[in-house]
Amino acid sequence: MREPTVTVLAADYFASYSAVGLLAALGVLFVAVAFGAGRLLRPVVPTPEKLMTYECGVDPVGEGWAHTQVRYYVYAFLYVIFAVDSIFLFPWATVFAAPGYGATTLVEMFIFLGFLAVGLLYAWKKGVLAWT
Repeated sequence: MREPTVTVLAADYFASYSAVGLLAALGVLFVAVAFGAGRLLRPVVPTPEKLMTYECGVDPVGEGWAHTQVRYYVYAFLYVIFAVDSIFLFPWATVFAAPGYGATTLVEMFIFLGFLAVGLLYAWKKGVLAWT
């Protein structure tokens, strides 16, 4: 007698996934139709001026390769590190306010901030933060 109940539950389980699968298929179909309609409806008139590289409204002059300063990537990396830090602070503050978690979460936060401080001190000692 229990076997039909299990079958009914399995059918309900897979029915919920079939709804998700149907929604995903409709989304893929919608994107495919939109791209197809754009390809069929757009005018295609290639000219040398249209095929030329366009950069900020200025005609390109010289080679396409330019030397990039590495320090910009370092600043971007430091920004990402501190953005992750700030993202971690909000849930931490929520858990810290919960009863019974105060001391544990405080120790975890100081360990986390210690790792960040060591990384920042390392970058400072290496001269990465000096803008020259």
